[in-house]
Amino acid sequence: MFTGIIETLGEISQLEKDGGNLHITIASPIAKELQIDQSMAHNGVCLTVVSLNEDQYTVTAIDETLQKSNLGELKIGNTVNLERAMILGSRLDGHIVQGHVDQTGTCTSIEEKDGSWIFSFEYDVSFNNPTIEKGSITIDGVSLTVVDSRTNTFSVAIIPYTYEHTRFHSYEVGSKVNLEFDVIGKYVAKLLENRG
Repeated sequence: MFTGIIETLGEISQLEKDGGNLHITIASPIAKELQIDQSMAHNGVCLTVVSLNEDQYTVTAIDETLQKSNLGELKIGNTVNLERAMILGSRLDGHIVQGHVDQTGTCTSIEEKDGSWIFSFEYDVSFNNPTIEKGSITIDGVSLTVVDSRTNTFSVAIIPYTYEHTRFHSYEVGSKVNLEFDVIGKYVAKLLENRG
């Protein structure tokens, strides 16, 4: 479980294809604090640390993960949002994030608003993932509040701290992002769907 509060950015230092798997090596200031078998969220995708080497560590993404997320598009030098799993008994500052990406979305607009930014995203509604105004959404692992929700689009407001300390400063119109919809909303939607 994660909170969606990004700890730091990591930089992709090596990518190695192995059948349908991709071994991803990340340089990170928190690498020395990690352990093998530890869960880490990478752009919101929960992956297991499989090896450590000084200021770098490696995780492996399977083909299904690569198909459902933006990790398959990574290139050496790209940055990723990083968060370690939450510690039981700590404050939950964001919202409950599982690290299981539901689908990807695409940035459709970026609007500067007197010191903050409004980012809008479009996604495929055929997966039946709902957003609601003032509800939670996770974008590349960042816990956010939806400020505008429509059939297949939504917007979020980004404060300067989040803009500077996450991948949001590198997004452009057309950027592909990982989306994890609110777990409670997904259960409610599934229950209503099963009731017909």
